[in-house]
Amino acid sequence: MQRALSILITAAALTACSGLRDLSSDVSTFSQWPADRKPSTYTFERLPSQEQNPQQMQLLEDAAHRAMESAGFQLATDPKTADVSVNLGARVSPNEPSPFDNPFWWHGGLYTHRFYGRPGFYRPGFYSGFGYEPASYEREVAMLIRDRKSGQALYEVRVTNDGYSSSINSLLGAMFQAGLKDFPAGGPNPRRVVTQIGAS
Repeated sequence: MQRALSILITAAALTACSGLRDLSSDVSTFSQWPADRKPSTYTFERLPSQEQNPQQMQLLEDAAHRAMESAGFQLATDPKTADVSVNLGARVSPNEPSPFDNPFWWHGGLYTHRFYGRPGFYRPGFYSGFGYEPASYEREVAMLIRDRKSGQALYEVRVTNDGYSSSINSLLGAMFQAGLKDFPAGGPNPRRVVTQIGAS
């Protein structure tokens, strides 16, 4: 009976975690956070250009909110009374393949310089002569925490990872969690941090 109960508990745990996947990201943090300052209240601050896409910004803010709470912050009920302000950003960039990414061209071949990121060479996939290479993408989020009254930058976060999908929306929460995992410490930069996609 006890063994059967143990199996049921294990099965339930596996079912609960079945929706979670690990996400490995490179994290860089730069901290000027005072040692005696405790996390308090915050408000999000949008740049004028970001106001052109309020739905996307709301998605970013919702994803970052959980990470801010995990770091000890609380969203201010009145933005004017917030202790810090938070700026967010996200982007996806293609890792563009080059026709010179082929051993034939290396080490003093026809071309001794390797080219990267030339727009004319980008394709959904690239045939290198040794096989088809699918397109990959670099996904990045950034966060800047400032003292709201003085405007002083206190904590800067950059999180990147690569993948074969340009979709980033489902990864935002895990990426912001990775960026604030060591708050308020900075460096070493970059460092590999693993978080879970789909974790609440």
